[in-house]
Amino acid sequence: MYFIWRFPFASGDTPYYEELARNWLYHGIYGFFSNGYLSPSAVRMPGYPAFLALIYSLAGPGRTAVFVTQAFVDLATCLLTACIAARLASGASELLRTRITIAALWLAVLCPFTANYVAVPLTEVLATFLTALAILLFLAPSASNLDLLRARPALLPFVRTWFLAGLVVGLATLVRPETPLLVVAALLVFALRWWRPLHWRNLIVAGLWVALGVLVPLTPWAARNARVLGRVQFLSPRYAETFGEVMPTGFYAWTQTWMFRSRDAYLFAWKLPNTPIALSDVPAYAFDSPAERTRVASLLELYNRQRGMAFQTDLEFANLARERTLHHPFRSYLWIPIERTAAMWFTPRIAVLPYSGQIWPLSEGWRQSPVGFEITLAFALLNFLYAGLAIFGAFRWRQSPGIALLVAFIVIRTACLTQLQTCEPRYVLVCLPALLALAAQSWRTRLSRPARALLPAAATIQLAPVFQPSVSHESP
Repeated sequence: MYFIWRFPFASGDTPYYEELARNWLYHGIYGFFSNGYLSPSAVRMPGYPAFLALIYSLAGPGRTAVFVTQAFVDLATCLLTACIAARLASGASELLRTRITIAALWLAVLCPFTANYVAVPLTEVLATFLTALAILLFLAPSASNLDLLRARPALLPFVRTWFLAGLVVGLATLVRPETPLLVVAALLVFALRWWRPLHWRNLIVAGLWVALGVLVPLTPWAARNARVLGRVQFLSPRYAETFGEVMPTGFYAWTQTWMFRSRDAYLFAWKLPNTPIALSDVPAYAFDSPAERTRVASLLELYNRQRGMAFQTDLEFANLARERTLHHPFRSYLWIPIERTAAMWFTPRIAVLPYSGQIWPLSEGWRQSPVGFEITLAFALLNFLYAGLAIFGAFRWRQSPGIALLVAFIVIRTACLTQLQTCEPRYVLVCLPALLALAAQSWRTRLSRPARALLPAAATIQLAPVFQPSVSHESP
C-alpha cells in the first residue's frame, strides 16, 4: 500500500495491456486500434488483460483498483512462499518447520522487489502468484512420490495433483509465455530421481497428465487465434510482433554478442524500428578491432539515414554477429550469458522507483544524490543477502528433492531468459518465491534450549494442513 501511495508507475508495456483490456471489455475484440480500425491481435498473451478487464468491469477503468487488487495477490504469494518453505522442510521436526515457515513469511512480506511491482500495471504480480501456486502443487507428497502409484487408491490423488499443477501452469502461461519452463524443471528433476525402468511408466503418466492440464486453458486461446486470425497459435511471438512483420533479428543477434546491461535496451533494442541510434552510445567492448568499429559505424549510419532497419543492413549485422561468435565462442555462449545473469539477479531493482542512484565510485554517487545512493546501495546489498541465504539453505539441504526442483527451475528459467534480445531484471521476479523459500531453509538448524522454550507458543497456532506434510521422526 505504501508503494501504491508513494510510487505508482507505468512502464512502456502498460499501455498495451490496458488497451487490450479496454477493447476486450467494451468492444468485445481482443486487439488494438490502428488507423481508426480495431484489429484482433495475438501479440500479447490474454491472461493479464483478462485480469484487468475483470477489475475494470467491477471498479471502472482506473488504476487504483488494479493496484489494490495486486496488493492482495502479492500478499497471497507471500503465504504461498511460506507454504513452499514448509514443504521443503517436511523432513524436519514440527518446531523447525514452524520456524522455517515463519522465516519464509517474514522474508516474503518484507521483500521490496515484489511489493514495488504491485504499483505497476504489469504481468509480474499475477505471474509470480500463479507460478508459486504451481510450485507448491509440484511439491505435494501425492505428486512427488511415484512409489505411491503402486497402490491403486493413491492413483486418483496422484493424477489429480499433477493435472492441477499443469492447469495452474497453463493459466500462468496465459500471463507469461515462458511459464512452461517450470514443467521442464519438474519433469527433469523427477526423471533424474526416478530414472529406473521400473518408474518409467509412472513418469509417462505424470507427464501426460501435466501436459493435459497445461493444454486445457491454452486450447481456447489457440482456437480463438485459429478462428479469428487463421492460424493456430498457443503462445505469443518471441518479439511481440504482428503476423508477417519482419523483425531485425540480425541486429538483435549482434547485440547479444556484447550487451548485458538492462539500460542498453533503452539505447539500442527499444529504439528500433526507426529511432536514431548514436555510435557514441555503443560501448568500447562491443568492438573487437578498429575495423569492426568502422563497420558498425557505417551500418548505424545507414540505419539512421534510412529511418529504419533495411533487410540488407540487418543481414550485415547478422554476419557481424556470426563472425564475432566464431572468433570468440566462449564469450558469446558462456561469458555474456553469465554477465546477463548477474545483471538480472544483482541489479538494485529501482527501475520502477523515482531513483537513479549511482553506486560507483562511492564518493561521486553520494555527492550526486545521497538519498538515491542510499536506496540503490541498500537494494543492491539486499539482492546479495537473499541470494546468499538461498545458496546456503539449498546447499545444506541439497539432498531434498524439493530443493532440486526449485534450483532447477531458477537455473533453467534464468538460462533461457539470457537468450532474449534484452535482459530486464524484472524477468527473474517470478523466481523470488522459490528463492525466498530456499533462503528460509537457512533457519533449519538445531534449536537451542531458549529457542525450544519460546517457539512452542508460536507452534500452537493452527497452521493450514499444507504446512504439515508429514510426521517426522527427527529429534528436536
